[in-house]
Amino acid sequence: MEETKKTLLDDSFISAMALTNSGVPQVPDRYVLPPSQRPALGSSLATTETTLPVIDLSLLHQPSLRSRAIHEINIACKEFGFFQVINHGIPSSVVKDALEAAKLFFDLPVEEKMLLVSANVHEPVRYGTSLNHSTDSVHYWRDFIKHYSHPLPKWIDMWPSNPPCYKDNVGKYAEATHVLHKQLIEAIAESLGLEKTYLQEEIEEGSQVMAVNCYPTCPEPEIALGMPPHSDFSSLTILLQSSQGLQIMDCNKAWVSVPYIEGALIVQLGDQVEVMSNGIYKSVIHRVTVNKDVKRLSFASLHSLPLHKKISPAPKLVNENNNAPGYGEFSFNDFLEYISSNDFIQQRFIDTIKKISP
Repeated sequence: MEETKKTLLDDSFISAMALTNSGVPQVPDRYVLPPSQRPALGSSLATTETTLPVIDLSLLHQPSLRSRAIHEINIACKEFGFFQVINHGIPSSVVKDALEAAKLFFDLPVEEKMLLVSANVHEPVRYGTSLNHSTDSVHYWRDFIKHYSHPLPKWIDMWPSNPPCYKDNVGKYAEATHVLHKQLIEAIAESLGLEKTYLQEEIEEGSQVMAVNCYPTCPEPEIALGMPPHSDFSSLTILLQSSQGLQIMDCNKAWVSVPYIEGALIVQLGDQVEVMSNGIYKSVIHRVTVNKDVKRLSFASLHSLPLHKKISPAPKLVNENNNAPGYGEFSFNDFLEYISSNDFIQQRFIDTIKKISP
């Protein structure tokens, strides 16, 4: 890790936050996207007008209404691989405190944050900028800290000690999202016609990576992005955002801006659910735009099976429907190995494990 840090420092590591704070009038060349990849902000062609699903999770806890919520989840997963949830059970105070801790962390002096810098995707705690500063051909207007978060006692001592509230505030949010994830996976399994306990043990023992993101104000948001188009390796990603900026790709390959809803959380299907469902549900391709006037913070809580546990299509969904498995099996570790040596922007990981029909 020390060698990695030295390499990044020698390569004049500069965060997006540092560029914003320096008052640069233009984004440096390394952030400028090819014209075909630019978000076309403000254009009538930028995004489509689509009503995205919002699901009231309190219905799951009411026996007479649970089937309605399961049906809504089924439709949302089939059409979008995405939905927002309200009445999700995480107190607003826990959400607010987590966002405050993130703000304070990214406002720390550069030297303090650099103690955690790494380009090694296997590090359990790492601070960085863009996707991977040492290998990105095009850079993205984003700083982040990522850390493993489940089981919490195993990892929390490695988390930042500054700001002093970080471990407590973010730890409470991480635990709350772990509980919510279990409820959501039960409902998604049920919506596929599986037992709601399907994968329960693997989920309880599974991995949780918390990606805390900062998208500073950007002088030229129309030619840059905070994150490129991609899908997540996870089973589910539960996203908390401080303001609008996320876009998802719909079935017509059009970009749809996700509205900011006070108190809501975003649920995105990842590659593990696409494989488990044998393609009935698809992981959602998404990207992040940046803003000239508003700094955006987000917490992406990525939940997956244990590091080396392989996931494959659910036997019931293959056998009962007389379908061949459409995917090979893979683990979270397989994904990490892939992104260590491949440009996952050029080819999505999930495309490498799809089986070609005879």
